[in-house]
Amino acid sequence: MTLYLSVIVLIPLAAVTVKAFSGGLGAFFDAVSTPLALKALGVTVGVSLLVAAIGAVMGTLVAWVLVRDSFPGQRFVNALIDLPFALPTIVAGLTLLALYGPDSPFGIHLAYTRAAVVLALLFVTLPFVVRSVQPVLIELDQEVEEAAASLGASNATTFRRIVLPALRPAVVSGAALAFARAVGEIGSLVLIAGKVQIASIVIFANIESDAPQAAAALSVVLLAISLLILIALRRVGARRAH
Repeated sequence: MTLYLSVIVLIPLAAVTVKAFSGGLGAFFDAVSTPLALKALGVTVGVSLLVAAIGAVMGTLVAWVLVRDSFPGQRFVNALIDLPFALPTIVAGLTLLALYGPDSPFGIHLAYTRAAVVLALLFVTLPFVVRSVQPVLIELDQEVEEAAASLGASNATTFRRIVLPALRPAVVSGAALAFARAVGEIGSLVLIAGKVQIASIVIFANIESDAPQAAAALSVVLLAISLLILIALRRVGARRAH
């Protein structure tokens, strides 16, 4: 297991880190402190946090409807949730461009704006919170909710005091995964981001411009940000669950 983990994860990460610092600390900080890199990092982290927050709310709502309600086509909708896992992300970008681009059938032109970036990232991160919350909802004992209702608790109070504490670790975990996916996403953004500076696109541009050290340096910063956010969110979730 350790060998597999090393070959698949640790060695590539070590190689990227070595490349990022191949020119020394000065070259590393020069690469990640350019106006373009700083702007790209700021936009990427800000949009990813927004997407994770929206996904936490809407993903929980979707999971609730799928578990607690019954409606025609429920199985189809449940299967549709996993579509972003199977669909090539470049296809998602092309679809969003057709829907919200200059020739939008709805007359909504969002392409090449931050709103389009948010829509693309919401699409690719949709399953994370839903699939994290669903099993917890299925296993949740509804008798406790019924007991609270019989004692006069409103639906909002029951959800806030009983259901939400049980769901919070799963919601936080799903949101953390959604954030990590959003930070590194590129496929769905290539066609629709335009001039919006996203870190993954800047990294790709650095590679095409024969600047691998700058690309590796920015990649290491993204990796560090993702790890810090994941660790922080998981600790918060574990503490609240406890």
